Amino acid sequence: MEEESTSVESNTANERIKLNVGGKYFETTLSTLRSGGPDSLLFALSNRRSTDPNPVFIDRDPEIFSVLLSLLRTSHLPSTARRFSKQELADEALFYGIDAHLRAATAPPPFSGIDAALAASIRPASEGLPSSFAAADSGAVWIAHGGQISGYDSTLTHSGTVRTHLDEIDSICRVWPEIAAIGSMSDPGLHFYNFSGSRHVGSVHWTDPLDPRIFKAHVNAITASENTVFASFDCPHRENCILEVDKSNLRTVNQFARQSGNQAKNMVPAKLTWIPATGVLVGSAVTGGAFGFSGYVRLWDPRSGEVVWETNEPGGSGRSSRFGDSFADVEADVEGLLLFKLCSKSGDLAMADMRFLKDDPWIYLKEKNASLVSCGEVRNSVVHCYRGQVFVAREGGLEVWSMVEQRENVVVRSENESDAEGFYRRNFVDKREDSDRGIIKKIEGGGDRLFVSREDVEGIEVWESSRFSGAISVL
Repeated sequence: MEEESTSVESNTANERIKLNVGGKYFETTLSTLRSGGPDSLLFALSNRRSTDPNPVFIDRDPEIFSVLLSLLRTSHLPSTARRFSKQELADEALFYGIDAHLRAATAPPPFSGIDAALAASIRPASEGLPSSFAAADSGAVWIAHGGQISGYDSTLTHSGTVRTHLDEIDSICRVWPEIAAIGSMSDPGLHFYNFSGSRHVGSVHWTDPLDPRIFKAHVNAITASENTVFASFDCPHRENCILEVDKSNLRTVNQFARQSGNQAKNMVPAKLTWIPATGVLVGSAVTGGAFGFSGYVRLWDPRSGEVVWETNEPGGSGRSSRFGDSFADVEADVEGLLLFKLCSKSGDLAMADMRFLKDDPWIYLKEKNASLVSCGEVRNSVVHCYRGQVFVAREGGLEVWSMVEQRENVVVRSENESDAEGFYRRNFVDKREDSDRGIIKKIEGGGDRLFVSREDVEGIEVWESSRFSGAISVL
C-alpha cells in the first residue's frame, strides 16, 4: 500500500499544468509550481482542478515569468534575467510569493577576501560624494551624503532617502534595523532618525551646567551595544568625553573618558568599537603631521568608566627598535578579540590578543612571499577586520591578510616574533587599475559584501566573492 501511495504522489507531482501569462502560454509540472512554497500564489494555482481544460490566466509580464519559472526549475537565474532590472524581478517575485527564492539566487557567495572582486558601484542620485556609510548583516547599506541618508537593501536596490536637518553627516551607526544614529563635525549633538518613517526621533547633547566650556559639542565616533549607544563628543575648547545613551529612551545614562588638552594622548576618540564578549569599549585616536604619526589605543570598562588598558605612540608600549614607527590606523577584531595596528614608517601590520594585553603585546606579522614583502611608509591608510580577515588600504590599494593557522598558537608563540609569520598571509584584493581610482577613506563589511569609499569619488564600491574564482575547464 505504501508503494502504491508513493507512486500516486509521484504521478501527481509530475502532472502537467498549463498557464496563460499575459497572453503567452507556459507548460510545467505541479512539482515545479509547488517548489515556490505553500504560501506562494503558484502553489495555490497548482491545486486547481485538473479536469478544467482552460489554462490558468495570470495578467502579468510573460517574459519575467519565464525567468522566474526557470528559477523554480533550477534554483538559478537564467542569463535572460540580465534584461530586467533588480526592481522588476523583485516586484514580480513578490507578486508570485517567491521573493525568498529570488533573494537566495541573487545573494553573493560567502565572502572571502582572496576571491573578492568589484561587483558594483552605488551612487546616490544627488550629492553623490559619501561622507560615511553603515553596512548591515543582510548586505544592505545606508550611505550618508551631504545631509541625506540613502538606503539600499540586500539586493542593492534603492529603498529610500531621508533628508536630515544637518548640512553634513560625518558619522553614522545602525543602532536598530530602521534607526540610524548620526553625528556631524559641523553641527552639535547626536541625532537619531527613523529610516522607514523618514523622521527625526530624538537628539542627545553633551552638557555640563557646572562647566561653561561644554557647549556645541559635536560627535566624532559612534558605536552600539545591544542596549546602548556610545558616542565620543568634543567641544571647541578641546574638552572631550564619551556618552553612553540608552537605546530604549535615548537618554544619557553614563559619561566617562573625559579629558582635555591639545596633546595627542588627550584627543577625542575618532574610532569606537564595542566588544560584546568582554564588555569593554575600544577607542583610538591618531593624528599625523610633518613629524609623523602619534596617538593612543584605550580599552574602557563602561560600568566603572575606568581605563583597563592603554598604549600611546610614540613613547608608549613597543620595542625600542620600533620607536618612532607609530601606528597610522588601529582596528579591533570583535569576533577574534584581537587588535591590529598598521605601522606608519615600516608599513608593517601588528596584532595583539585582547585577552592577554601587557606593556608590549604586539606581534608583527611577516610575509614570506618576496614579491609582497615591501610595504614602506604609510600616509593614507585604513584597517578593517571582517569575518576573521584583516583588510588594509594603503593609499588606493586594497589587500587582505587571511589566517592560515589556529589562533591558539598566537599566545603560545608570542615570545618569538619570527614565529608570527605563520599566523596570517597577505594577498592583494584589487587590480592595479582598481587602486588608481583614488585614496580609500573607509572600509566596512556587511553580509557577504565589502563596501569601500574613496576620496573625492562619487558613490561607494561593492566587493563580493567572485562566482568564477574556481577552476576553469580548458577542454
